[in-house]
Amino acid sequence: MADQGIQVQSPVKIEDRKKLSLCAGDTVRVWQKIVEKGKTRLQAFEGLVIAVKHGKEAGATFTVRKVTSGVGVEKIFPLYSPMIDSIETIKRSEVRRAKLYHIREKAAKEIRRQMRNIAELPEVQTEEAVVEENKE
Repeated sequence: MADQGIQVQSPVKIEDRKKLSLCAGDTVRVWQKIVEKGKTRLQAFEGLVIAVKHGKEAGATFTVRKVTSGVGVEKIFPLYSPMIDSIETIKRSEVRRAKLYHIREKAAKEIRRQMRNIAELPEVQTEEAVVEENKE
């Protein structure tokens, strides 16, 4: 049966999303629609694309990672989701891997290194303790 002039209505501009060239290593800002109490608002999630899976097909996803208050947060977004308003590429980095999962361990190592530096600092005496020692 041939196409009888049936048009599929989609809130997502599929052609625009197909033209979007997302790659691992890109820094992107994803504007997603959040529904609260019947109202819809836009919220940005800005971070590093660490993986793009399934290319441009219907089930395509991309993973974005950001660090907020010292905690790594990752979100997996479907490429053609109607809950995504827009995707902005902020910065493009040249990487040697298709999947940047090693960034997770790299961040953990950095935090462990910082914790070691904090632990190695000598204890600082408070002024009250110094005054009590001088009285004796």
